[in-house]
Amino acid sequence: MENNKLKILFFGDVVGRIGRNAITDYLAENKTKYDFVILNAENASHGFGLTQKNYNYLSAAGIDCFTSGNHIWDKKEIFNYIDSAEKLIRPMNYPDGTKGLGYRFFNISGYKICVMNFLGRVFMQPMDSQWKLFEDNIKSIKEITPIVIIDFHAEATAEKICFGRFCSSFGASAFIGTHTHVQTADEQIINGMAYITDAGFCGAEDSVIGMEYSTSLARMTTCMPERFEVAQDNVAIINAVEITLDALSGNATDIKRISEKIVYENNKEDNLDKEQS
Repeated sequence: MENNKLKILFFGDVVGRIGRNAITDYLAENKTKYDFVILNAENASHGFGLTQKNYNYLSAAGIDCFTSGNHIWDKKEIFNYIDSAEKLIRPMNYPDGTKGLGYRFFNISGYKICVMNFLGRVFMQPMDSQWKLFEDNIKSIKEITPIVIIDFHAEATAEKICFGRFCSSFGASAFIGTHTHVQTADEQIINGMAYITDAGFCGAEDSVIGMEYSTSLARMTTCMPERFEVAQDNVAIINAVEITLDALSGNATDIKRISEKIVYENNKEDNLDKEQS
């Protein structure tokens, strides 16, 4: 860290084994550039949910914080470990009594930051109001740290833009949209807050947002509940954003999109059982 500047890396939604491998390989080359690394991991385990093995595997690779979304509950073992997973947060606007936490504080290079997670409500399942929850909590959070990073997991672009501007008016440091798996080209600084509508995804290039084309096509053309399968490919996409923050004020000074490809000679295996992919 130089001149109180923090470098934050945020990976878009990781999908399956190929996404996990790409992230670990990318971090092996680039981890030292960043003070803190965040990953949306709700699709990490075969496209649906996050197993404890994959949580541990990605933690060891260099992930400092895991955000999530509506698929976080898909692997039922999450209920057994979410309360002890110190790097993992789930959307804050699930009802009172839901296991896990909607935000956490982390220490970075002598500074404290807060990472918050919310679900959108437009074209999504009913949730508590993210607007009210954010407004009710941001003042007390800002008394602890000026650095507040938000993952807003939502479908509608307009809702993301509107909620982002709302959060910027309360002094948020960064607002990253997730869920749609397509990286948007609207990165900008709004009222001192880094913003992007969607960070994109990390997974197979030859896919439909990380899933096999054939199963996606069958589901969309027949309207039958075809099971999605994670795409297998030897080219992985890495979508992420790099954010530079002033650690004293909490204001963002820069945001850059990252969009890279990693080519493997064969479909690379990691050290996990196939059913955990």
